[in-house]
Amino acid sequence: MKEIEFILYVANQENSKNFYQQLFNIVPSLDVPGMTEFKLSDCVKLGLMPENGIAKILTNKVPHPKQGNGIPRCELYLKVDDAEEFIKRGIQLGGREISRLKSRDWGDKVGYISDPDGHIIAFAENEKH
Repeated sequence: MKEIEFILYVANQENSKNFYQQLFNIVPSLDVPGMTEFKLSDCVKLGLMPENGIAKILTNKVPHPKQGNGIPRCELYLKVDDAEEFIKRGIQLGGREISRLKSRDWGDKVGYISDPDGHIIAFAENEKH
């Protein structure tokens, strides 16, 4: 694989762009009507696509994405240097705390928030031994 992009379907592209731009403290690498992209690493991007835009592509084959708002079906699991800072910033920007930052069974210290559309974001740090 040369590049990986995860695309979240969002109710309001501009609001979601502002949330992630401030959360990650980076500007989008692409920002046009119908798609905003953030380059998270050399080969990973996060895309934001309006629900109504993807609904035109999905036609009547699956339910409209807006019918699933707030129903967690996956998560963004992001390893960072200071998870607490990202979690606090996400909540200040309108995200909601889901689970406090704490040591988890799999060896990471992780906290969970949801973005304004209800997508789950996990901020993780390697557990310090």
